[in-house]
Amino acid sequence: MKITKFRRVLTVVSTLTIAGFSFSAQAEDEIKVGLLATLEGPFTVLGQDAIRGAELALMEWKGMAGGKKIVFVKGSSNAQPDSAVNATRKLVEQDKVDLMIGPLSGSEGVAVKNYSRTQPQITFINGSSGGQETTLVDPSPNFFRFNLDGAQVMAPLGSYAYDKGFKRTMIIAEDYSFPYSQVQGFMSGFCKAGGKVPKKAWVPVGNKDFSSVIASIPEDVDSILVVLAGADAVNFMRQYEQAGGDKPFIAGSVMVDQTVLSYKGKRRDALIGTLSSGWTADKLDTPEWNKFVAEYRKSFDDAFPAPSFFAFAYYSNVKAMLEALDQVNGDLSDGQAKFRNALQNLQLQTPVGLITLDENRHAVGPAFITEIIKNDEGDLVSEVVQTVPKIDQKLNLSAAEFDAMGIGSRESPSCP
Repeated sequence: MKITKFRRVLTVVSTLTIAGFSFSAQAEDEIKVGLLATLEGPFTVLGQDAIRGAELALMEWKGMAGGKKIVFVKGSSNAQPDSAVNATRKLVEQDKVDLMIGPLSGSEGVAVKNYSRTQPQITFINGSSGGQETTLVDPSPNFFRFNLDGAQVMAPLGSYAYDKGFKRTMIIAEDYSFPYSQVQGFMSGFCKAGGKVPKKAWVPVGNKDFSSVIASIPEDVDSILVVLAGADAVNFMRQYEQAGGDKPFIAGSVMVDQTVLSYKGKRRDALIGTLSSGWTADKLDTPEWNKFVAEYRKSFDDAFPAPSFFAFAYYSNVKAMLEALDQVNGDLSDGQAKFRNALQNLQLQTPVGLITLDENRHAVGPAFITEIIKNDEGDLVSEVVQTVPKIDQKLNLSAAEFDAMGIGSRESPSCP
């Protein structure tokens, strides 16, 4: 009996040991990646397309990079900084992910960047967050961003809009870091060209009643620069239509993203001819972009007519992660030093062109001035009218000129 009992105990111990080795080997052969997007609140539709972009990049790599299986562990936020940090903290501290991708929205990015400093062993790669401050002010050594910020992509639009006859515009924008950056980018060129901005209206994310803002639009403006996203943009357009508004829009990048252009309403057709500027253009006619759009539409039954900025940004940031992992054969040892060095020096070929990183681990790359048209299928899409091949985070200005203007905020810049 004693021998039999000993053999049983030995068998159990051996089984557990073998299982332990198996689990350890499996763990060594996979990399867990936290994937954070806004899957709650007014930006939910944006977050859903962001996830499509991330998944599309991983599909291209067939789920492997650096010889290891890549496993997404998804987290959700509601576009608020505390929500993003709480979701990130769970992924890092409880789910024990090896790398982080995200977040989506501007002020979320600033908050997650600050949190990244408390987790120096983890590499954080942005999702689509586009506030300037994230990487321009006190950058974190373990936070990388392979998408341009909101100011970079809007900087070419201001002087172009002025040359097209827009001289006085009111600004209606959400009240957080990304719209501040978008407005700064636009005004940097618009004001320099001679344009005037007599009024700005900042509204909270999730605002449902725009009546007072609409009533405050000055009679003497010839246009409205609208920097709203998701449900906020749709709500504003509906209420502006109901109020009989007829001033032409100039649009922030995500105001004419597919997450908004797919809105069905009378005011939708009034967007035809609207000028904007952004990271992508639906009708960008290059082999790389056309292939990206085709793969996106083939891969998802609920895809938009073209990938949104959020899909593109998450795709690009995940692609950067996968390429860097391949370069270092999945080696995340020594505080992920080799991996971070690969990220810093990456020459990332994206569907819109080359993206590299500056000394703050922030993207330098192309931007596109666009105009909204209706295609043969009846969809509203953005068409390229001008390309800026390369724009840096100081908007291709001299350091002195950019510093004199300052970071985008409620008050800055100003040309009343």
